[in-house]
Amino acid sequence: MGQIKLENVTKSFGATEVIPPLDLTIGDGEFTVFVGPSGCGKSTLLRLIAGLEDVTSGTISIDGADATHVPPAKRGLAMVFQSYALYPHMSVRRNIAFPMKMAGVPEDEQKRRIDSAAAALNLTDYLDRRPGQLSGGQRQRVAIGRAIVREPAAFLFDEPLSNLDAALRVGMRLEISELHKRLSTTMVYVTHDQVEAMTMADKIVVLQAGVIEQVGSPLELYRRPRNVFVAGFIGSPRMNLLSGAIAAGHDAHTIGIRPEHIDISTESGEWAGTVGVSEHLGSDTFFHVQCDGFDEPLTVRASGEIDVGYGHSLFLTPNPAHLHRFDGNGLRIE
Repeated sequence: MGQIKLENVTKSFGATEVIPPLDLTIGDGEFTVFVGPSGCGKSTLLRLIAGLEDVTSGTISIDGADATHVPPAKRGLAMVFQSYALYPHMSVRRNIAFPMKMAGVPEDEQKRRIDSAAAALNLTDYLDRRPGQLSGGQRQRVAIGRAIVREPAAFLFDEPLSNLDAALRVGMRLEISELHKRLSTTMVYVTHDQVEAMTMADKIVVLQAGVIEQVGSPLELYRRPRNVFVAGFIGSPRMNLLSGAIAAGHDAHTIGIRPEHIDISTESGEWAGTVGVSEHLGSDTFFHVQCDGFDEPLTVRASGEIDVGYGHSLFLTPNPAHLHRFDGNGLRIE
């Protein structure tokens, strides 16, 4: 079991409230991702769940038991940090064994758990090496293995991939997702990278200034963002957001259209514009098009085969079925 429930939880540092009253339920076995810009409170929220920070008010329960004032070591949770925090003089085996040794787990049980974790993380051949002999991705897997052997009710990940290069991040993203499928254990994952959130999560919690802006599956947030903030944050590249007379023509304060929902033509269309910078990614190309009467360029996604370059004229037509409308308060208009 690994349900985590927060009820009316707040956190203040002195007179500064960083987490206003907040309610959230993380289901047993869910992969939940906290995402938002720097300073949004996502790591603070994770630390409150872990017990590394005290709540100012409210309750946190784990599997139905009040854990609000339970010490971190007794919450049945395992945390994986941004830094690996491995002991350089110890072998991989001893690093993974360390939390079990401290907890007094019998040696035969330690071996069973180590062998199982190493097999799950492709570390079996590295158990007798030291951290300095491993790559960054392998060291991160050791840190995850150290968490696995504790057999926790839930895993807490605090931006675990941010120290890795781009290729390693992609690989570790897949490995953590596969691990979740195999273990079926609750995982709570903090990141500022919405691509990680979209590709890994069962449920995404979007935060801004300590406030939950929206909770839902990746596709729910992508297809139906509840406000302008979520619309602009979820999706890569970000949604185009337009206001003024263009939005008023759609009975809205702001309209949004994603780059892939704009049709391109060199002959005719609703908006005329000029191509600026193009980003060629092989199968896709992203054009930044300055349209007549628009304050900012629009980002448009097209096939990588299209032969259009800097300074060329283009006509853009938004797909009306994928147009998002928002009112003066930034809330979605149904």
